[in-house]
Amino acid sequence: MSSASVLSPDALVSRVLHRDGLILILDKPAGVPVHAGPKGGPNLEAAFGALRFGLPRDPALAHRLDKDTSGCLVLGRHRKALARLGKLFSSGRVGKTYWAVVQGAPTADEGRIDAPLAKRDPHRGWWMAVDPAGLPSVTEWKVMARGAGLAWVAFTPLTGRTHQIRAHAAHVGMPLLGDPIYGAAPQGGPPLHLHARAVSVPMRESRPPIEAEAPLPPHMAATFTALGWEAPEPRLSVPEETS
Repeated sequence: MSSASVLSPDALVSRVLHRDGLILILDKPAGVPVHAGPKGGPNLEAAFGALRFGLPRDPALAHRLDKDTSGCLVLGRHRKALARLGKLFSSGRVGKTYWAVVQGAPTADEGRIDAPLAKRDPHRGWWMAVDPAGLPSVTEWKVMARGAGLAWVAFTPLTGRTHQIRAHAAHVGMPLLGDPIYGAAPQGGPPLHLHARAVSVPMRESRPPIEAEAPLPPHMAATFTALGWEAPEPRLSVPEETS
């Protein structure tokens, strides 16, 4: 599917997983950047006008997902909501679960990766490496299924570093399938198998957190089917228009 088709107003609206007066949670398509890079080009942020739903301004990104990562992306609908979201993300209070397919199935069923990350190259700030002098970075993981030398792993990042899951997974010997940076995926090989499956956002202290789950993108669903893995259907959020 082309960028133009997934970024059309109707297509973008159909990807809304949750909507209320404060935030939107969007099912980000894989292969589309969330904002324009130095060279410009199609991106999600440029299409946010379709997601106003009656408000005078476009929603704005509360965090980022890599271009080739799919799934739950949180947007703030106005400045007050964005300020709240900024505090929640920076303090680690937003719960995030990622699903990935990794190469070299781990022998353990679960684990915790506690390895500081730093920029590997000052001219490529998104390229990270484990470095004792880097920023504290912690990721928990659990194997959901194994097969054909691969594993379906659920990752829970407890910190929010750039490329954290990808760098950590490669560091412990289970690089993500289709990762051209940390896994040395071949040219023309499978796309990155990393999906932001679920998010939990405690927007109001007196209410339960807002939760949403995103369905697998087509390329990961095809891999799951080929390996006989059955992923549960996502739980649907119940939108509630509140200010």
